[in-house]
Amino acid sequence: MSLPTEIFGEVVVVHTPEELGEDQADAVEAFLLSRERNRVIVDLDGTETLDSAGLTCLLSAQQRLREAGGELKITTANHVNRKILEITRLDKRLEVFENMIEAVKSFV
Repeated sequence: MSLPTEIFGEVVVVHTPEELGEDQADAVEAFLLSRERNRVIVDLDGTETLDSAGLTCLLSAQQRLREAGGELKITTANHVNRKILEITRLDKRLEVFENMIEAVKSFV
């Protein structure tokens, strides 16, 4: 799987697919972990469907990146995805930002 990415110094921003569910979760996680940089921002703005497998993928990638000395952060202005993160309380386990610029700056 190949996903659109942007590089900001030591930070890579990965734009997730329209659906982040059971069918995509493993491939998305593998893609997140295969980046040369271990400071990763996941942009969920383009994701319309986000289920438990997608959320698990994000948590797993975060854990593995932390073990490697990195970090995973989330950015989304999509109110539905923000609500999903709040309801599941994952906004307490993952740093969630309103926009990409704030997320990138948080690594400095």
